[in-house]
Amino acid sequence: MGQIFDEQAWLAVAPMIALSAGVCLLLLLDVVAGAAPAILRARAPLLLASVVAACAFEIRALGTPAAKVLDGTLAAGGTIPWWGLLLLASLLVAWGIGRGYYREEQKFLIGHDCLMLSATVGMMLMAGAQDLIVFFVGLELLSVPLYALASFQRSRSTSVEAGVKYFVLGAFASGIFLYGAALLYAGTGTVSLDRLREVGAGSPLALAGAALLAGSLFFKVSVFPFHLWVPDVYQGSPTPVTALMATGTKAAGFAFLLSVAFLLPREALGIVVAIALATMAAGNLGALVQTDLKRMLAWSGIAHAGTILLGIAAGLAGDPVRGGVESATIFYLAAYVFTAGGAFGIVAKLESETGRAVTIDSLRGLAKTRPGVAAAMAAFMLSLGGIPATGGFLGKYLVFSVAVRAGLVAAAVVGVLLSVVALGYYLRVIVAMYMLPATEEQPSGESRPWPSLFAATACAAAVIALGVLPGFLLERL
Repeated sequence: MGQIFDEQAWLAVAPMIALSAGVCLLLLLDVVAGAAPAILRARAPLLLASVVAACAFEIRALGTPAAKVLDGTLAAGGTIPWWGLLLLASLLVAWGIGRGYYREEQKFLIGHDCLMLSATVGMMLMAGAQDLIVFFVGLELLSVPLYALASFQRSRSTSVEAGVKYFVLGAFASGIFLYGAALLYAGTGTVSLDRLREVGAGSPLALAGAALLAGSLFFKVSVFPFHLWVPDVYQGSPTPVTALMATGTKAAGFAFLLSVAFLLPREALGIVVAIALATMAAGNLGALVQTDLKRMLAWSGIAHAGTILLGIAAGLAGDPVRGGVESATIFYLAAYVFTAGGAFGIVAKLESETGRAVTIDSLRGLAKTRPGVAAAMAAFMLSLGGIPATGGFLGKYLVFSVAVRAGLVAAAVVGVLLSVVALGYYLRVIVAMYMLPATEEQPSGESRPWPSLFAATACAAAVIALGVLPGFLLERL
C-alpha cells in the first residue's frame, strides 16, 4: 500500500478526493437544510472551498515528472495537472454562469452543484486514465450527471428533450466503447495502455476495437459524423450545463484521445485528416445559417473540434509530445474554455434578463445600451474566429503549425480557409451589436446577475491575456 500510494499518487487523486468531499458535504447540507433553511447560504462557500482545494493540489503537482501511479492505471505529473486546472476552470465558469440563472429550480440547486462536481471528477478520471476500465468509470461518472443536468429545467419541454436525446445517444456511445474495449482485450489480452503500446494493435480484431474506441470518443468530442446531437442538446439544455458540455467534456475527451491515438495505425492518418476537415466544414457551414446564438455556438464548437483533431492527426506522423501536439492542444482548449465559456455566460445573462432565447437579431444595438456586455461578446467572437491578440488566434496558429511540421501542408491550408469562412457568422454577431439599430427585444439591464457577469468578465480577461502573453502558459507546458 505504501509503495502504491506514494506522494505522486496522492497528488494525482487528491483533486478528485477534494471534489468528492464537496459532493458529500453538499448532500449533508441538503439533509440538514430542512430544519434550518438559512444554512443553505453555505452552499456556495462549500463548493468553492472544494474547488479551491482541488486547484491547490493541481498547482502543487505542476512541474513534477510524468509518471504512472496506482499500478499504472492513472497518469500523474507532466501535463496532467494542466489538464486538471483546465477542467476545474470549466467547472468554475459553468457554475458562475448558473448563479442567478435558475428561477423555478431553486430548491434543487444543491443537487445541481453535486452533479456538476461529480461530472468534473469523471472528467479528471478520463483525462488521466491509463487503463480502459478506469476511463470507462470516468466516462460514466461524467455522462450520468450530464444526462440529469441537461434535463434540469423540467418545466421546459426542450430541456427534457435534450436530456433524453443525450441519454439515448450517450448510451449508444458507451456501448460502442465497451464493445471496442472487449475486442481490444480479445486481440491483445490487456486493457492497459502501457501494455497496449508494447503489444500493439496489429491484429484485425484489435484494429476493429481501436476503430470502435475512436468512434465513441468522436461522439464525446462532437466530431463528424457523430456530431448531429450537438445543436439540439446544446440549445435545449440550461445554458450553464451547455457551457460545461462545450468546454469540460470536450477537453476531457481530447485528453484521452491523445493518450490512445497510438492505437490507430499510421495508415489511418489520411482518414483522420479527412474526418477533421469534414468536421470543420460541417460545423462552419451549419453555423452560417443559424439565427439562435446557442445553436450557432454549438455548430461553432463542432468546427473547433475538427481543428483540434487535425492537430492530433499530425501526431500520428511522429511523437505527439516532441511534435508539440499535446502542448498545442492544451493551449487551444485553454483558449476555447474561456472563449466559449464567456460567450455562453453572456447568453445566460441575457436569457435570465429577458426570459427568452437569445438570437442574433435580439443583439441589435447592444453596444449602445450595454457597451460592456457587447465588448466582451465581441472579444469572444474575435477569439473564436482566430483574430490576432486573442487566445483563439494563438491556439489555431499552434495547431496549424504542428500540422505543417508533420507534412500536412495541404490539410493545414484547407483548415485555414475553413477558419476564414467561420468569420462570416462570428462577424454577424458583431455587426448586429455595433452597426444595427436596437429592437424592442433588447434587455433593459435592470436585472444584472453579477456572478454570470463576473464569469464573463474573467473569461474576457483570460482570452486577451492568452493572446497577448501566451508565454506564461507555453513556457510551462
